[in-house]
Amino acid sequence: MPDKTPQLLEHLARAEGWVAASELAERLGVSTRTVRSYVTAIKAAAGPLDVITSSTSGYRLNREAYAKYAAGSPRAAGTPGTPRERVAFLGARLAQAPEGLSASELASALFVSETTLESDLRRVRTLARDSGVELVRSGDTLRLEGRDEGLRRLISRIFREETARGMFDLGQVQEAFAVGDLSAFKTDVIELLSAAGYTVNELGLDGVLVHTAIAVERSRRRMPPAGEGVVDGDLETALATIVERHFATSLPPGELASLALLLTTRVGTRRPEEEVLASAEVADDVAVLRRLIEGAEREYLIDLDDEDFLLRLALHVRNLVARSRAGSLTRNPLARSIKTSYPLTYELAVYLASEIQREFRITVNDDEIAFIALHVGSHLERHARPADDVTATLVLPGYHDMGAVLRDRVEAAAGPDLRVVDVVGRTDAPLEGHGTDLVITTLPVVPRPENVVVVSPFPSAADGEAIRAAVSRVRRHRRRARIRNELRLYLDERLYLRNPDAADADAVIRLLGERMIGLGILDERYLEGVLERERLSSTAFTESLAVPHSMAMSAARTAIGLAVFDSPLEWGDGRVNVVALVAFSAEGRAAFQTVFEQFVEVFAERSDVQRLLRDSTDFPSFLEQLALLIDS
Repeated sequence: MPDKTPQLLEHLARAEGWVAASELAERLGVSTRTVRSYVTAIKAAAGPLDVITSSTSGYRLNREAYAKYAAGSPRAAGTPGTPRERVAFLGARLAQAPEGLSASELASALFVSETTLESDLRRVRTLARDSGVELVRSGDTLRLEGRDEGLRRLISRIFREETARGMFDLGQVQEAFAVGDLSAFKTDVIELLSAAGYTVNELGLDGVLVHTAIAVERSRRRMPPAGEGVVDGDLETALATIVERHFATSLPPGELASLALLLTTRVGTRRPEEEVLASAEVADDVAVLRRLIEGAEREYLIDLDDEDFLLRLALHVRNLVARSRAGSLTRNPLARSIKTSYPLTYELAVYLASEIQREFRITVNDDEIAFIALHVGSHLERHARPADDVTATLVLPGYHDMGAVLRDRVEAAAGPDLRVVDVVGRTDAPLEGHGTDLVITTLPVVPRPENVVVVSPFPSAADGEAIRAAVSRVRRHRRRARIRNELRLYLDERLYLRNPDAADADAVIRLLGERMIGLGILDERYLEGVLERERLSSTAFTESLAVPHSMAMSAARTAIGLAVFDSPLEWGDGRVNVVALVAFSAEGRAAFQTVFEQFVEVFAERSDVQRLLRDSTDFPSFLEQLALLIDS
């Protein structure tokens, strides 16, 4: 049985309070008894540190103790503790020892039994074969056999899996390969790329540092180099100097060229300078992306028309194409949070990625989709329009320039989200009937209506927080009113399934899709589009909700089909309780953003979803509980 203590710790780290054993068991796909075993094992490994507190309410992570435990964990002290850590240790050590290592000595170094070591080696053997390398045993000697490229793939994959649930750990790589200060090397590489006219993607640098550590280790052992050719003579010369300064070794020309290629395709993107703009290749890419972006604008009714954005994206795509064709896509540790927090932005990125994939005949994974989402999101953020601003009337005694001063203070506290439309300088002015979302007053009001905020004549920091909270409340009410009205319009009892007999994501999609076909909402072509979208990237946008849909808004009418599961269903890399198959018509484009983003928001809190499942038994009660959830 796989060890899922890292996932358990991750789930507790994201939770704000107590987490029931049943919830942990559900998320991990194990029994509550196994959860208790995991907790016991973690407590034993942590020793005197009280990492997890147990009670009748469940489990809670003690963050300060956990931080100390993570910083001084057995791995950090030189002895891997979990199976995941031991696999990384074994893979790294064996890759650096072409003559082989003693199995009994490895077991002693890890403080594990031979049985435990054999279990860990089975995992190493599977990873090795996937990378084109074989783990061979001769008596007590273990050895990895295969081409140099396969060994590199194996080590990169092990470290990628080790760090898949958090930011990159330089110390782990340094320890595994006994290299110098990678952090200082990283600083110099960033400065080198910047000086050479590149913007730096630090998230793409992680894998290159692993590659550097491998190359340095092999160079010290004088093992055969990988790669040939020259990428950029000046860049390689400067890079060679940095390598020698930090690691006291020189890389062969092939290794140096390989490292420079990784830096210029995975880490650095050329700045849009005149010589880059004049490049015929870049001009061709810009023309292709302009056409793809026009399609995205038509489908999603969103403005992406900006030359700077287009050029930056084109330069990014050039590197993406190079990475994909070299089988060297970059991991993005922000992918999960981008997908959950900004679902519409991520969806736009999925659309663009699918078109880029088709146009350039490459493969784009979830990590690379998230990088495209960063480009799209930063553009949308810079060009956001205050179309949903909150209006306010100020009511205060008429006294000299007090009204102007208060207006300046209020607008400074609230920022661009609040627009003051009127200042009333009368103590007898009514607090109603001003036609604005909020009334901000210096007058005492008892009882105080919800849309009235009382502040001092010279607002304090607490007053500023109260104003911002009121603005957020108004916006939240607006959003939830919109989604409440639209959900009532699009939900249908004939498209509601409770615990249907479906084994996987495809089966649920087909089940709901066939019902929609029977009601004339969509056709087989649309349903295939939903399945194709799911293959591009999982539509599980929260820990509880999947929203399968097609990128072509060609349904006969907009509708939502629901499949609700009391026990979560595996979906992509996660597990969900609610599946909402959304069919959008061309006329429903305007509703896409509201329904899509707000539906995801409603199901973002795990505790809310559990309450919804617990308190509903059929479609009417589900609708009632959903409305309560939206209004709460």
